[in-house]
Amino acid sequence: MKKYLYDYINDLEKKLKNDIKKSDIDELINKINFFSHERLIHLIVTLFFALITLGFTIVCFNYSNYFLYCITLILYVMLLFYVVHYYYLENGVQYLYKVYDKMIKKINN
Repeated sequence: MKKYLYDYINDLEKKLKNDIKKSDIDELINKINFFSHERLIHLIVTLFFALITLGFTIVCFNYSNYFLYCITLILYVMLLFYVVHYYYLENGVQYLYKVYDKMIKKINN
């Protein structure tokens, strides 16, 4: 998803150098809606995963078990990757908002 989003942003930046059509803006609005939905799903998954990780952390404090420690460590590593992925997705969508504003200014001038 990250590659797809940033490839689309690069295509938009190339389009900004040329003439912008109304269909380009409509396509961007459609993509923003898709990416926003994807962002919401990833937020829900990340929060759910964080709660599971927190639960395992609490269990590890109550029970001294190496198996639980290993699972909790794996969950923390996976949570880190989820947060990093969500970070890029969030910043990419927010950048699409800025590109949309630039396209509107360019088409109105």
